[in-house]
Amino acid sequence: MPSPAPTLARAARRSVITLVALGVTSAATLTGCSGGTGDAAAPSASASPPPKGAVTRAQAAKIVDNYVAVNNKANGTRNAKLLGTVESGQVHEQSKGDYATFGTWTKADQSDYEKPFSYQDREYYIPADEDWFAVKATASGSKTPALLVFGKEGSSWKLMSAVYSDAPIPTIDTSNHGLATAVTPSTRVGTLAPNDVSPAFEDLYVTGGKKAGAAISHTTSPAKDALKLYKDRTKGKLAKWATKKFFAKDPAYKETYALRLADGGLLAVIPTSHTQEQMLKPQYMSSFQITPDDEEAVYNPAKRVVITDTFQGMALAVLPKSGKPSVIAYEYGMTDSK
Repeated sequence: MPSPAPTLARAARRSVITLVALGVTSAATLTGCSGGTGDAAAPSASASPPPKGAVTRAQAAKIVDNYVAVNNKANGTRNAKLLGTVESGQVHEQSKGDYATFGTWTKADQSDYEKPFSYQDREYYIPADEDWFAVKATASGSKTPALLVFGKEGSSWKLMSAVYSDAPIPTIDTSNHGLATAVTPSTRVGTLAPNDVSPAFEDLYVTGGKKAGAAISHTTSPAKDALKLYKDRTKGKLAKWATKKFFAKDPAYKETYALRLADGGLLAVIPTSHTQEQMLKPQYMSSFQITPDDEEAVYNPAKRVVITDTFQGMALAVLPKSGKPSVIAYEYGMTDSK
């Protein structure tokens, strides 16, 4: 994962990639005891031990520190294998795409990407009885906070998701002894479950939100961006010669992370993915071919009648107790082109 400054700069060059960010406040693991009616020093025999997260706040801080150190080193030489020791999930799919297309970037973007960074103003959300935790942090050189999700893969802690957002985030429930409350992604809250949001969001690209996408809000910036891409698919310099379509795709990693909000709703970090297909119209197929752009050519430099780009992404969704869920932040990265 790069520092956010170059990533945000690159977003302006590719309309299908929008990086936005979000913040969360955290909860350190608290110790506690249950008072009895007898000896104050001895807990009641029936008292339950306080819940625990997979890590303490101090342990979480060391995990983040290690990620930053390894990430900075890996970015300097685009060493995907090294980065894979501290990063996985959808965010690692995007990082590998960045490494692959690095040579097509401007010198300024390359320099920013290689520049070491750190995470500041950290706040932790550590859910009870889970093998993951979330961190709100702001990267050096940026004013936009990020929501980072670290999960355990084997015996290693790795960054699994990272979403940047300018949208405000609702208050997370930390009433469980100061810990956050994780919710099973298949749990329905209001009209949808967290697992339902990604197909609904992708439908904005595929049908303009006429099918599954009708179940989510169309008023947030991410939704408006997706709907604009759908609407503009018949425009542009190739529109006379080729059609453009979007198709929902299974994300490379399907793990969804959901936390209970103080108002009873949910905040979910969801994986999402789609392909973008440009195909010559039948009357031109025998005489013309489409030339891939620089980033597409990294994966396949051949001119062809159909170009299919794959985008892997992550999104941040709010699922209220009543009303439609909203995707408030998202980002995509090209990971293949055929």
